[in-house]
Amino acid sequence: MTHQEETHAHLESIVKHLKDLPTLPEVAQELLTELDDDESSLESISEKIAMDQAITAKVLKLANSSHFGVNSRVVTIQQATAMLGVQNIKNLIRLTIMVNRFPVTNCPGFDFRAFWRHGIATANCAELISRALHMKHDFAFTAGLLHDIGRLVLVTHCPAEYAEVIRYRNQNKCELLDAERHILEVDHIEAGVVLAHLWNFSDAVQDAIKGHHNPDIPGINALASVVHVANVIVHALDLAQQENELVPLLSAHAWDTLGLNEAEYIAIFKETEMRFEALNQIFI
Repeated sequence: MTHQEETHAHLESIVKHLKDLPTLPEVAQELLTELDDDESSLESISEKIAMDQAITAKVLKLANSSHFGVNSRVVTIQQATAMLGVQNIKNLIRLTIMVNRFPVTNCPGFDFRAFWRHGIATANCAELISRALHMKHDFAFTAGLLHDIGRLVLVTHCPAEYAEVIRYRNQNKCELLDAERHILEVDHIEAGVVLAHLWNFSDAVQDAIKGHHNPDIPGINALASVVHVANVIVHALDLAQQENELVPLLSAHAWDTLGLNEAEYIAIFKETEMRFEALNQIFI
């Protein structure tokens, strides 16, 4: 067995136990299916949202947030769904599902709240970039939300060892990937790709996870560049407010490939911050 095969087998054993995590609730599965159907009515969507208390509460809270600037209070699911629109509803469901999917593990130095703040911000930024490029923004939001999911795999599986990773990074002022490889001999990109495969994420999302630090891999999906740039932007904006945060190196090729101008990026920065503040009040 080659070293690469050994690494892959080791990672598969790490993520295998994650199959025991709570599965996607039936109501949420039905709701996502409903949202993917272009012929679904707002009435039928509202009926299914009302069947899940957690989603209902978050939908109403977002609808009444300052981000949407409503003059009167939104009190019904029908009002909230009509105002938020299908895309915002889908994103809320994705967040509700994923933020609650991983158990909080005792890992000194790992800030779960900061982790999800970064994921939420990156998801919104990636979606905004993809909209500007007229790409499929559903994939972009999901990929942005899950780009660092391999970190949760490693933290959940070996919290004590990952605490060593964090200490090593802080002491040596190095990139997290280098600290992971030094202590664990694997990194969160490798772990995330394996989990994405086992959970049957789309090829585009798998590529985005694989390339969010290096989007210049030959043949990789263009979504990797979108998530890479969004990740760097969110780190630079310091929305996660994480101690000892380093801004990753930006791929000049990815930045140039997207081809957005300064005015477009400034608009994306501002909208990312506004959306993040609205969602951050609900989830974190």
